Amino acid sequence: MDTNADMFSSGYFTLMFDNNTGELGSGEEDNFTGLCFEEENEGFNRIFLPIIFSFIFLMGIVGNGLVILVMGFQKKQKSITDMYRVHLSVADLLFVISLPFWSVDAVISWYFGEILCKIVHIIYTVNLYSSVLILAFISLDRYLAIVHATNSQRARKLLAKRIVYFGVWLPALVLTIPDMMFVRVTEIGGKYMCQRFYTNLNWQIPFQFQQILVGLVLPGLIILTCYCIIISKLSKSKGHQKRKALKTTVILIVAFFACWLPYYIVLTIDTFILLQYIKRGCSFELQVRKWTTITESLAFFHCCLNPILYAFLGAKFKTSAQNAFTSVSRGSSLKILSKGKRAGHSSVSTESESSSFHSS
Repeated sequence: MDTNADMFSSGYFTLMFDNNTGELGSGEEDNFTGLCFEEENEGFNRIFLPIIFSFIFLMGIVGNGLVILVMGFQKKQKSITDMYRVHLSVADLLFVISLPFWSVDAVISWYFGEILCKIVHIIYTVNLYSSVLILAFISLDRYLAIVHATNSQRARKLLAKRIVYFGVWLPALVLTIPDMMFVRVTEIGGKYMCQRFYTNLNWQIPFQFQQILVGLVLPGLIILTCYCIIISKLSKSKGHQKRKALKTTVILIVAFFACWLPYYIVLTIDTFILLQYIKRGCSFELQVRKWTTITESLAFFHCCLNPILYAFLGAKFKTSAQNAFTSVSRGSSLKILSKGKRAGHSSVSTESESSSFHSS
């Protein structure tokens, strides 16, 4: 590869630029890839992405905010599974906050500067890895609780309170190094683009394999192994309570993989294209790029799943939510009462305001 060429990766397509001219290289492969890039239907992204991102943003803010609020007001000691789900909601809430930036970028261009560009990419990467790693920890916790129920409480607490930070958040932060190295804002064709700009395929291919392995394969093996053992254990047991307790967690994990697996399949196809195991073709590559956009955007719906599954399947969460809103109502009523006394209102009118607040 020519050392005077820079490689631009937009999504999962690569462009070669000559450092001397700043234009597309003259090689056959370079012209071919550039042609594919120029023919890309940007109108589809301008319509599709903002609609999807806006919906996920609203659902994610309300749902994950509710989970964090309810857990904050929960008087009883949180269960170990509750602790993991709070971690999930924190990761998802951070991510959905970044979606308005991506919406503006899809419609117009990236006008938020290079620092914010890196921050938004880092948030995306942290959420990408932390979500699936937390699900792997939940699977380990369920495995210990059911298969080794008699002597696993100490190990479960250690996993949930200490090791989760070193096993989830630290690796997720370390894996943002490619974003710190390669993400920048560059003007191309009058449009500012916030992307990873690789200088060599020797960087891009390993990082895509890293994403596939750490983001899906390794945690997926842990999850599948744990739940296969759990199912084997429960199939020999007549107890109904343990199976009921697993219901929400199992559905959460199945839903997560239903969201992310199509994206990883497309990412794997793109990686094989870069390795030239799959024959290059402009029409085919444009389809891969389009489906990358679609599957990745739909994968972001996993940010809404945690609170939705809590609300519909978690009776304990419903009780905690009622208690939280009752606490908020009482706190607000006390403030109204104290204001009424300072303002000289009668006790009858204060009680009326308080009771009407509770009924609303």
